Amino acid sequence: MTRFPQVEWCHGPELIARAATNLLDPQGRDLAGRVQWWDLPGFSGSWPVAVLGEGEPLLLLHGFDSSLLEFRRLAPLLAPRFRLYIPDLYGFGFSPRPAAGRYEPASVIAHLVAVVERIQATAGPGSKARLGVIGASMGGSVAVELARRLPEQVSRLLLLAPAGLTGRPMPLPPLLDRLGVRFLALPGVRRGLCRQAFADPDVSVGPAEEEIASLHLQVIGWGAALGRFARSGGFAGCGEPLPIQPLRVLWGADDRILRQPQKRAALALLGERVEELTACGHLPHLDRPEAVAAIC
Repeated sequence: MTRFPQVEWCHGPELIARAATNLLDPQGRDLAGRVQWWDLPGFSGSWPVAVLGEGEPLLLLHGFDSSLLEFRRLAPLLAPRFRLYIPDLYGFGFSPRPAAGRYEPASVIAHLVAVVERIQATAGPGSKARLGVIGASMGGSVAVELARRLPEQVSRLLLLAPAGLTGRPMPLPPLLDRLGVRFLALPGVRRGLCRQAFADPDVSVGPAEEEIASLHLQVIGWGAALGRFARSGGFAGCGEPLPIQPLRVLWGADDRILRQPQKRAALALLGERVEELTACGHLPHLDRPEAVAAIC
């Protein structure tokens, strides 16, 4: 099997096409093979959305500096019951990075509004089918913001170790954001973050996991877009007021990504909506996908 080179800048469609045949992880290969490239009003280029399954529509949103491949374990468990739409967030994953793009929370939400409109348009003339939304880590804050923006289109929320619900935006100055991007690109740092995200990295993390965690760094414009997003301050303080839709939260008992003060503040905000999963780190959809699927 042909392997991915260590460094080769690519456009997203090329990288996804190669991932569909070359990834070590078979579930990752399958999900990459489900990616469609959508044209969206108001956005230049084509945008990746994995589409699979049949049933009630369900939108899945990945976390910071990640990609749609994050849902490779959960998607096959949900596909028999749901029509899944798994986009890359604006400026993340394998999405295009226009040089003039504004990489900030408002653009992430505007892009998802266009995705939702496209979903409803493909569901049939006049269809107003409501979407369930699953948001993981930063995707949890994105899901909350989207639910407030589209109260008639979003029916319910499931947040997985949500990040950014409390606190306040802390924009990084230009020098620090560039240093941060270089730091995140270091192979040892990527490997360490990947291991830290799982409850038992010695069992769960190997070359296949590390490959997927870093693959999207090869997309042209990854560093510039991530730096601009860091300068925007990102998603923070998004939880209040909580949206009106039904909301559930799953949190790993062994989450080592979010600091304890962040987790305590989020738990205080979310209250009885939170269910803690044992033997689970920051990624319930990867550590405990069956448990996540069971409550969807």
